[in-house]
Amino acid sequence: MLRPSLLCSSASITFTPIQLFNPNFSPHFQSFEVSRPVSALSRTKNCHFSLVRARGKSSFLVRSTATQEAVETSSKSELDLVEVGFLSGVHGLQGEICIKPNTDFPDLRFSKPGRRWLKQQLMGQEKIDEVELVEGRPHPAQKSWILKFRGLDDVDQVRQLVGATLLAEDDDRPELDDDEFYSRDLVGMKVLLKETGQLVGTVANIFDNGGNDLLHVLLDSSMEVCNGSAKTNQLVWIPFVDAIVPDVDLERKEMYITPPKGLLEVNMRADDRSKKERRQLEWKERKKQQKRLISAKKKLCELEQKHVFDGLRFGEKSQRNLLADHILDVNSTLLQKALQSIDTSSKRWNVIEEINELRARVSECTLNVSRECLSFDASKEKMGDNFSYLQQGKSLFSEGKVSICLVLNDHENEQPEGENGVVSYLHTLLDEEQSFIKEEDHACVPLVIVSPEHTVEALQKLFQDNDHFGFEAEKIWILKEETLPVVCSSPEEPKKHKILMKSPWEILKSPVGSGGVLSILASHGITDSLSSLGIDYLQVHSIETKPQPSQHYINPMLVGFASAKGAEIGIQMTEESVFKNLEMAFSMKFLKRLKGKIEFEAVMKMHSHVQKVEKEWVESVPSEPNSFEFHSDICRVLSECSSSAKICLMNITV
Repeated sequence: MLRPSLLCSSASITFTPIQLFNPNFSPHFQSFEVSRPVSALSRTKNCHFSLVRARGKSSFLVRSTATQEAVETSSKSELDLVEVGFLSGVHGLQGEICIKPNTDFPDLRFSKPGRRWLKQQLMGQEKIDEVELVEGRPHPAQKSWILKFRGLDDVDQVRQLVGATLLAEDDDRPELDDDEFYSRDLVGMKVLLKETGQLVGTVANIFDNGGNDLLHVLLDSSMEVCNGSAKTNQLVWIPFVDAIVPDVDLERKEMYITPPKGLLEVNMRADDRSKKERRQLEWKERKKQQKRLISAKKKLCELEQKHVFDGLRFGEKSQRNLLADHILDVNSTLLQKALQSIDTSSKRWNVIEEINELRARVSECTLNVSRECLSFDASKEKMGDNFSYLQQGKSLFSEGKVSICLVLNDHENEQPEGENGVVSYLHTLLDEEQSFIKEEDHACVPLVIVSPEHTVEALQKLFQDNDHFGFEAEKIWILKEETLPVVCSSPEEPKKHKILMKSPWEILKSPVGSGGVLSILASHGITDSLSSLGIDYLQVHSIETKPQPSQHYINPMLVGFASAKGAEIGIQMTEESVFKNLEMAFSMKFLKRLKGKIEFEAVMKMHSHVQKVEKEWVESVPSEPNSFEFHSDICRVLSECSSSAKICLMNITV
């Protein structure tokens, strides 16, 4: 069997890029399914990243590989599903079909009757349907299985399923022994020196090198192992064997290492490649980027948006690269859902009406509080009976049970570091203890900041220059806001919608709004990361920083009130009719159940754009609304709540 080597891997090791302020904290990775103990497993031809660790037998133990089972989510069944194979062809004349396994548990996945799911692409849309597996058996001559589904009894029926992916429930998998681990549980773990407790870095990936597994660890910036300083985004290899990694704490998401002298230094020096090696690495990165671009273009083709690619055929290299970046940045799944809102939006959603209806519905979970009671250190005399909610909220913050998400809306100011820019505003907010949490609690609170793309770099520098304001660097995420292309429809084909171009090399985009935060948290794996840190509530603050931002408070009473009432959602509202500074608290259980699902509203706007007419690019300047922007308000999650979901409302009076 061919296996990739350590220094020149035939299977690339990647650390998924996301907009993080500090890359030391790992994003959410796809799930892996581990195989049986090594003594019972014959090696498979496929070599995928996965891990079984059986400890106590040998310091350098030969471990088994396992195939990847990528997690899918069925919106219909609300189940976490895994890919276990794809249907490759029909077998015989009785409605049987062959499947190529993508799992090391074929007996469990294919011979056990019961529910399964089929994922197919039909007319550009992904469809997941439930089927019932009647029986399955290994193919006598090939490395595949023969399956029989209920209700499919002839060749013509099953032929339509060829190419579909078979899914199974993620929970239906073998349990591990005490000293065995799933690789997805190890990715994102902190790596510390056992002798001193010093943070080494974070596990970015797992690699099966044949003899033993290797941890790919992203070094923390505090590590000084090469010429007195660590390199930016430096990755090192650490063998995952008992002698070097004696302790793994799944609950604390930490592992302790005792590396031999020189191990980390050798890793660092190994990164100083020759010019030839660097060129080879750059070539591999370009090939990887090309594959991502091809995939993104394919998804846009399915949405009938081929005109977006016209700019790739001419112009300067920098212009073509800019368009490629724009294409890669399009969230096709969200765009497809947003396009459906054009036809379904008969009445514009109104947050004021929704809140007024909520006030009438949850009167028993409504609290009226004066604005002067919002500060973090409000007195008991001023608070009265509500003081207990404030105390409970402050306790949750100090115990590290609450995370803060700041959504900064500043699209007009192109100079974020100016006097009235988002950087100045945030700096003031973080320094003001009357408005923000106490500085001694900063280290306990994970912080998520969502901001326009042009402000991200300035915000990163702000935290670097101010020692992260006392927050732990690995618990800070600075993310660019969710955006979607602006589209229009033609009078000839009103059902078809076309992405507008700002220039031949730029897609015209607009921010989704506060609701996009929920999608970002799920897609970047931050919801799972916060859960692993023991967070119970995420408190979201949507803040308008322009013009003349009003005084804003990070109010611990809201999460204290929601926790006391056992609510999944807490909302803080003012008596004003326009809600620019919105504050909500979500339980982590609710966010995990929501899975980043958001609802859109298509809003008509007027946009100038360019379009290609007979090989010439022509600017179009409309005199009336000609296009759709897609907006999503975070309050729309209220319409997604089940009747059993508990909601509490805190009214702020002047």
